[in-house]
Amino acid sequence: MNKEEICFMPAYEMLEKIKTQELTSTEITETIIERIERINPIINAYCTPTFELARETAKKADEIVKKGEKLGLLHGIPTSIKDLMLLKGIRTTYGSLLHENFIPEDDEIVVKRLKKAGCVILGKTNTPEFGHVALTNNKIFGETKNPWDRETNSGGSSGGAAASVAAGIGPLALGSDGGGSIRVPSSCCGVYGLKPTFGRIPRYPHDTITFWSMDHYGPIVRYVKDAALMLNVMKGYHPADKNSLTDDNIDYVKILEEKPKKTKIGYSMTLGFGKALEDEVKESILDGIQKFEQYDWDVEEAKLKIKNPGSAFKTFASIGYAYDLQKAYNNRFEDLCPDLISIIKLGLDTSSMNIGKAREQRKRVYEVMYQYFRNYDVLITPTTPCPAFKPGWSESGTTFPTIGKKTLSTMDWIMYTFPFNMTGLPAASIPSGWTNSGLPIGMQIVGKRYDERTVLQVSKAFEDIAPWQDKKPQFN
Repeated sequence: MNKEEICFMPAYEMLEKIKTQELTSTEITETIIERIERINPIINAYCTPTFELARETAKKADEIVKKGEKLGLLHGIPTSIKDLMLLKGIRTTYGSLLHENFIPEDDEIVVKRLKKAGCVILGKTNTPEFGHVALTNNKIFGETKNPWDRETNSGGSSGGAAASVAAGIGPLALGSDGGGSIRVPSSCCGVYGLKPTFGRIPRYPHDTITFWSMDHYGPIVRYVKDAALMLNVMKGYHPADKNSLTDDNIDYVKILEEKPKKTKIGYSMTLGFGKALEDEVKESILDGIQKFEQYDWDVEEAKLKIKNPGSAFKTFASIGYAYDLQKAYNNRFEDLCPDLISIIKLGLDTSSMNIGKAREQRKRVYEVMYQYFRNYDVLITPTTPCPAFKPGWSESGTTFPTIGKKTLSTMDWIMYTFPFNMTGLPAASIPSGWTNSGLPIGMQIVGKRYDERTVLQVSKAFEDIAPWQDKKPQFN
C-alpha cells in the first residue's frame, strides 16, 4: 500500500486496520503529516498544525490496541478542527486579529467527544473572520485555495476543513454551518458535508450570540459512512447547551446498510426565489436526480414558493455580529475585514421593527417547508449556483462572479443553503459531477427535521451509484 492510498483511505477502513495493527495509528498519522507538510503550503488548509499532539495521541492509541483495552469509535483516526472551535492549549483565532494569540483553557464539548472517541487531532483549519462569509480568507493566515484549481477559493466558512479532506491531508474534519458553511465548501471542494438538525450536536462554550439559533456543527469527509461515524460520536444532549437534543439512539453507521423502500423526492432549481444558476450546475443536478430512479423512488419537480428570506437572514446575522463586535468596531476598526465591517454597520443600523419582520419571514420559511415535507421525504437542490470561483478581494469588499447578466451577491452565493439554517433542517452536500474545466459540483439533500437517517441513507444510495472518490486533485 503506497502513501497516497493511505492518505485517501476511508476512516472506517483505517479504523479496522488500526484494530488489527495491519496499519498503526502512528503510521497513518506520520504519512498524513508528511503529505500536509508538502501540500499545505500550496493550499493553506491548516492554519495551526498540532503535529506533536497528533504523534503523542497516535502513539497512545497504538499502545491501547496492544494492551487489548476498549477502543473508541474513532480510535486513532486523524481529524482536524475548524478554527472557530476551542481546542485546549492550542491557538484559536476565529480567523481574526482580535484573537490572534488566544489560547483556550478548555475544549469545546464536541472536541471533547472526538478526543474521547480516540481521534488524533492534526490541527486547526482556516476560516474567514468569525465565519462571516462563505469564502475562506482572513488577515492572519490569508486565503485557502481550492485543491482542484488553486486560482479559485475553497468556499467557506469551513474552507480549510473541506480543502484538507479533498487534498488527502485528513480523512475527517469538523466544520460548522451558520448559512452554508459546511455545504458550500464541500460543494466547492468535491467532498461530502453534513449539517445535522439544529441542536443535534451541542455547541458550548460560546461567548457570542451570532448565529446562536442557526449554527450547526457537522462532519466534512470523503465517504458518507465516515460522516455517520463522526455523527455517532458528536451527537447527543449536553446540559450546557439549552438547544441540544436528546440522543436519538440511532446508530447512523448501521442504518446505512438499509435503503428506504419507498421514498418521494422533490427537486427545485430556484426554491421559488433564485434567479441565477449556471447551466453546467443545473445539468449536473438534473442528471444526478435521474439516477435515483434506479431505486424505483418517486422523483418529481417540486413547486416550492419560498419568498426570498435573504433580508431576514442578513438581519439576524448582522445584529449578532454588531452586538458581539461593537467594541472592536469602535476601537479596532482597522483590524476587521471590510465585509465584516459592512455587516456590523448594518446590524448597528437595524431597528427593532426590522427584527420583528425578520422573525416573521423566518416563520414563513418554516411553514413552507413544513407543508412541503407533508408530501415528500427529501428535497434536492444545487448546493451553490456556480462552482468555485476566484473572488475579488479588496478594501471595499469581496466581489462575486456573474451568471448571465446577474452579478452574484453574498446572499445569491448561499441562496440554496441559508434557508435551511433558518429552519434548522438537516441537509448535506454531495458531489454530483464536474464542470468541463474540472471543478466539482455539489448537490444538496435536505431532510425533515430530526431525520438525518433519511438524509444519510439517500446520500449513501447516491454514493453507491455515482461514486466520486477515485478522482483526486493533482499536486505536481
